Amino acid sequence: MRNVWTICRRELYAYFVSPIAWVLLAIFSILSGWFVWAESSYFVQNTMASQMRGQPVPMSINEMIIAPIFGYIAVVGLMLVPFISMRLFAEEKRQGTMELLATSPVYDLELVLGKWLAAVLMYGALLAVLILDVSWLFIYGSPDWKPAVAGFIGLLLQGAGLLAFGALISTLTKNQIVAGVTGFGLSLFLWILQWATSFGDSLTVRVASYISTLSHMESFSRGVIDTKDLIYYLSMIFLGLFLTTRSLESIRWRA
Repeated sequence: MRNVWTICRRELYAYFVSPIAWVLLAIFSILSGWFVWAESSYFVQNTMASQMRGQPVPMSINEMIIAPIFGYIAVVGLMLVPFISMRLFAEEKRQGTMELLATSPVYDLELVLGKWLAAVLMYGALLAVLILDVSWLFIYGSPDWKPAVAGFIGLLLQGAGLLAFGALISTLTKNQIVAGVTGFGLSLFLWILQWATSFGDSLTVRVASYISTLSHMESFSRGVIDTKDLIYYLSMIFLGLFLTTRSLESIRWRA
C-alpha cells in the first residue's frame, strides 16, 4: 500500500506542475459556474412567474436545479476525463521511463492503482469546484442534502470507471494526443449509446442502454442509489484496472 501511495503522490505532483491540472480546473470552473447560475436563474424566474399569476406552485431545488446540473456535469466529465488519463502511461513511454518502471521492484497492480488513484483524485479536485458552486444553494435555500450527496457519488463513480479504461488506453501508445483522442472517442461512444432508447425496446437496445454510463447516472442525479448502478460502475472499474494490469504485464515481459 505504501508503494501505491508513493506512486499516487508522484502522479499528483506531475499534474499540478504541468498546465493540465490548471487548464482543466479553469474550464470546469467556468462550466460549473455557468450551469449553477443558469439553472438558478431559471428556477427564480419560474417561481416569480407563478407568484405573479397568483398560483404559486411548489418547486423543488433538488429537482429543478441540482438534478439538471448533475446531468450536465456527467456529460462534461465524459469530455474531460480523457485529458486526465491520457498521460498516465503514455508520458512514461515518451520519456523512456516505462522500461525503468517495468523492471522496478513494484508490482504491476500497485503501479496501476497508484496512477489510477492519482487520476481519480485529480477528477475529485474538479468535483470539489462543483461542491463550492452548489454550496451557495444550501446557503440561500434549503434543498435536501441526501440527493446531492448521491449525485456526487454517481459522478465520482462514473469518472473512476472512465479513468480505469483511460489508463488502459494510455498503456497502448506513447503519444498523449492519441491516448486522449481515443479516450474521448470511447467516452463519446458510451454517451451515444444512451440514444438507443429511442429506437424501441428490443434486446439489443436494452443492452446498448445498459452499457451507456449516462443511463446509470440518471438515478444518482435524482438522488437514488440503485444497487444495479453501483454494480455497473464497480464492475467497470474492476474490468478497466484488470485489463490495464494485464497490458502492463505484457510490457514488462517485452522489456
